[in-house]
Amino acid sequence: MKRKMQMALSLMLALVFVFVTACSSSNTEGGKNTTTPETTNATNEQPAEPMTIRFATGNNPNWDDMQSDIGKFIKEKTGITIKPEFPVGGSSDEMLALMIASDEYPDLVIPGGATNKMVDAGALIDLRPLIEEHAPNIKKVYGEYYNRLRWSKDDDAIYTLSLTGVDHTYFDSGSGFQLQHQVLEAAGYPEIKTVKDYEAAIKAYIEKNPKTADGQPNIGLSLNGGEWQILISVTNPAFYATGAPDNGEFFINEDTYEAIMHYQRPEEREYFRWLNHMNDIGLLDPESFIQKYDQYKAKIASGRVLGLIDQNWDYGQAENALKAEGKFGSTYARFPVTLNETYQDHSFQGTGYLPALGIAITKDAQDPVRLIKFLDYLASDEGQVLLNWGIEGKHYNVVDGKRVIPADLLEQKTNDNNTFVKTTGIGNYNISARYGDGVKDPSGNYYTTTFPEQIQAAYSEEDKKTLAAYGATTYKDLWPSDDSFPERKYGAAWTLPFEATSEANVIFQKTQDIMKKRIPEAILAKPEDFDKVYDQFLKDLEDAGVAKMNQEFTKMVKDRVELWSK
Repeated sequence: MKRKMQMALSLMLALVFVFVTACSSSNTEGGKNTTTPETTNATNEQPAEPMTIRFATGNNPNWDDMQSDIGKFIKEKTGITIKPEFPVGGSSDEMLALMIASDEYPDLVIPGGATNKMVDAGALIDLRPLIEEHAPNIKKVYGEYYNRLRWSKDDDAIYTLSLTGVDHTYFDSGSGFQLQHQVLEAAGYPEIKTVKDYEAAIKAYIEKNPKTADGQPNIGLSLNGGEWQILISVTNPAFYATGAPDNGEFFINEDTYEAIMHYQRPEEREYFRWLNHMNDIGLLDPESFIQKYDQYKAKIASGRVLGLIDQNWDYGQAENALKAEGKFGSTYARFPVTLNETYQDHSFQGTGYLPALGIAITKDAQDPVRLIKFLDYLASDEGQVLLNWGIEGKHYNVVDGKRVIPADLLEQKTNDNNTFVKTTGIGNYNISARYGDGVKDPSGNYYTTTFPEQIQAAYSEEDKKTLAAYGATTYKDLWPSDDSFPERKYGAAWTLPFEATSEANVIFQKTQDIMKKRIPEAILAKPEDFDKVYDQFLKDLEDAGVAKMNQEFTKMVKDRVELWSK
């Protein structure tokens, strides 16, 4: 679970790298960004004293060196220049480990999976006193969830500001099981609810179309199982397909809060048996567990992968390449597929506000007060509109009181997002407290650009055609409604990391190694050998001490419920 969390967050950083703005506060009125680069000097504001801050975070190929429209605006308004420190020749965890070993830190850091270690090392300062005195906007954004930022029931300090959006509403789904639009059209848009439905659509298409138009062999289903994304593409879908929410590597009994590794559920054995069947009949990509991430994306970009089981943020770059070539029939629709119709996909089971992926001010920061004000500006109404929408007249217009993205920019944002982010800076500087999708500002406009009308406007014609065939306006319409399940009182258990030096964490690391060996082995085995391999998998987990680890994790879940109930 901890490994899953830190790796998923590292990828998130690489895709949605975030930076910040200023140390003053102003308002947003009538849907307008009231301060722009053109108006700052006209209002006789004194330029802020120049300051360069060091910021350690994950790699970002779209970082704009503050030369984008938003980057330039931030420097002009705040006087702050951000000097990023990316991992060089290694992971974010290795970079952070070196900082801890040397006891030298930059001004700001996103510690991710190393948060516990940094807190234990005394590297991060308590932000609560700074927030109370200098950051009213931050406190306003978190609102009733402010105390969920506290470190533990024994430590009231706030060491990181969560970057997840507050009061977030999911208007669309980027997960589930994916099928190319052309596969669905060829089958007459059949019901896609169970793995059998999904399999049948792939099988029917590939039998009639064994090769692409340019002569490459079509692939029925490819899994991104060659690297850490085995968690995203191979094992996580096992709990979604069998009626459980995402709690990392664990299944939590919602009544007792007892935890077990989710692989120990008999239902999930049957999901992996289905993948074994897909391999046996030749519909599973035989390279699913040896391919590198770049190879996986290249296959998708070639248009020959008919089905995926993945998250849009993981395959989206490859899908954008298809869009850029006009191959919209080879892009993907998304469905909540389950093992059989007795299960419901729990992707959207509520968690309440879920603090995760925090930013911290370190003990070596040159000016903590200015930094917290810097982050507070970002959390202001003006900062939120700037970072999500950009500058009025350049990145959006106000039409009849509503913010609207020009058609050419919306097309670039949808189909060539990397270029859009690098040139505009929108998406490169979202950090600190922020509102989630669906929250409106005082003008009645949404803070973010993700809401039903905007989502629908960004869909391709193929998306619209497919959704219309299923009586839906967004992909999320195909999932169970938000009120189908009770809210989880512990949030989501994947946000609960074991202590790095604990016995439970040692056991956990062993179970991850076992899983990465046995799950591919079970899926690729001859069908008659599947149960033998899976039984050995469960025995290996038992021998590694899974019962003791489950007991410790159960305690952690119960402690979280107690902490958040206060």
